Amino acid sequence: MIKSLVFLWGRRRWVAAFGLAIGLCLADGNGSFLALAGSGWARPRVVATTTLIADWVEQVGQDRIQLTSLLQPGMDPHIYEPTPADGVALEQADLVFYNGYNLEPGLMRLIEATAQQARRVALAEILEPIVANEDGIPTPDPHVWGNVENVILMVERIAQELAEQVPGEATFFQTNAAAYRAELEELHAWIGEQIQTIPPPNRVLVTTHDAFAYYTQAYGLKMGGSLLGISTEEQPSAQTVARLVAEIRALQVPAVFAETTLNPALLQTVATEAGVKVAEQKLYSDSLGEPGSGAETYIAMMRLNTCTIVAALGGSPECS
Repeated sequence: MIKSLVFLWGRRRWVAAFGLAIGLCLADGNGSFLALAGSGWARPRVVATTTLIADWVEQVGQDRIQLTSLLQPGMDPHIYEPTPADGVALEQADLVFYNGYNLEPGLMRLIEATAQQARRVALAEILEPIVANEDGIPTPDPHVWGNVENVILMVERIAQELAEQVPGEATFFQTNAAAYRAELEELHAWIGEQIQTIPPPNRVLVTTHDAFAYYTQAYGLKMGGSLLGISTEEQPSAQTVARLVAEIRALQVPAVFAETTLNPALLQTVATEAGVKVAEQKLYSDSLGEPGSGAETYIAMMRLNTCTIVAALGGSPECS
C-alpha cells in the first residue's frame, strides 16, 4: 500500500511538472498564455454568421480567439434555417459578428433571441448601403463585400471589437488587420486593372440574383439585370424572365453568370432564349467555396470571380 501511494504521489508530481512545461510552451512572445486553464484569461468565444465574415475574423483573431462559423461553405444566408447547435453557440458567445441589412434573416432573429450576453456587431451596417428598389420599397443591399474597400473598413472594426474583448492582445489584432489590409488594397487595385481589359460595350454583368451592385459600382461595370432581387427567397415571375431575355438581347452581352448557391436551370433557359452562353465557371456570391474550389477565402473568391467575369466578357485577365 505504501509503495503504491509513493508511486502515485510521484506520478502526480510528474504530471504536474509536465503540465507546467506544456503551459510554458504555449506562452506567446509576450509571455502571456493563450488558453491555459488557471492562467487568468481564456480565448473569447466569437461567432460569425457567414463564411465571409468568419474568414475576415480569422485573419485578425487567429489563435487568440475561439471562432465558430454558423454557415458552412455553399450555404445561402438568405434562406438558411438555424439549427439548435446555432442557438447553443450564440448563447455561449462573447462576441457575435453578423452581416445585417437582412442578409441572414433567420439567424438575425435567433441572435436577437439568444445572444443576450454577447456583444453583437452588424458589420455591414457600419457602411452606407446601396439602396435597391424591392417591389417599390427602398431596401438596403446587404452584399457590401463586393467592394473591397468596404471589407477594409469592416476588418478595422473587427480588430477594434476583438481588442475590446482582449485588451492585452490589441497589438496582435491590429498588426494582423494591418497586414490583411495591405493584401486587400492590392486586391482592390488588381480587380480594377482586370476589368479595364474588357471591351467597353461588354462591361455589363447579368447574374441570377442582384448580389453584385457594389462590385459593379466599384470597378466600372454596369448591372444588366438579374432573375432575382437582392434576396433569393423570392421566385421570378414569367414577366421577369421575359423582361430579362429582352434586356440581354438588347445589351448583346457575350455571357451571363450563374451562382454557386442557386439552381442555374432557369438562367440557362433565359440564356438559351436570349442567344447567349452561361459562363462555365459559376460566381461565388453569398458564400465562400469548399476546400479545393479555389474560392476558400475572401481574397481567393474575389480573384476567381474577377477572372471568370473578365474572361467571359472578352477581357484578358492576369490570372495564375
